[in-house]
Amino acid sequence: MKTLKQQLTNYALYHRSKRNIYTHFIGIPLIVFAIICLLQRVTLISEPVVISLATVVIGLTCLYYLMLSLSMGLIMAVCLSVLSIAAEPVVSLSTQLWLAVSIGSFVVGWVFQFIGHYFEGKKPAFVDDLIGLVIGPLFVLAEFLIMLGFYKDIADYIEQHAGPNKA
Repeated sequence: MKTLKQQLTNYALYHRSKRNIYTHFIGIPLIVFAIICLLQRVTLISEPVVISLATVVIGLTCLYYLMLSLSMGLIMAVCLSVLSIAAEPVVSLSTQLWLAVSIGSFVVGWVFQFIGHYFEGKKPAFVDDLIGLVIGPLFVLAEFLIMLGFYKDIADYIEQHAGPNKA
């Protein structure tokens, strides 16, 4: 299994433009929110507690993130839990409104992604490796934490192997 630094560096190879990274700060959370909204309507177990497909996907994703990094995995677990709670009002809407909000968020999120990759001049990372779909949210968190001054070792490793960020 690749390490956190290796996964983030591989993803960073497709994301060196600051404008691309900034669009990801909007696009990726919108896409994740949309996926949670869509999966939350699929109930796998209803007694004694409700477990949706979103719960299972979030749990497995967080387990993977925790295997990569305890600290980032815990932060991602909190972030995904908050998005899951935020999805509840959307999930309780009529089917038509639920789909409109979910699909609308998904489409708007991808518009931001493609605008960012236009600035970057490169295709999205997942085109070459589907793990990019799972690493994307973690990359956004890592970039945010690096901007706040945390994880300097990861920032240095990424810059050494993927090159510096561009304006």
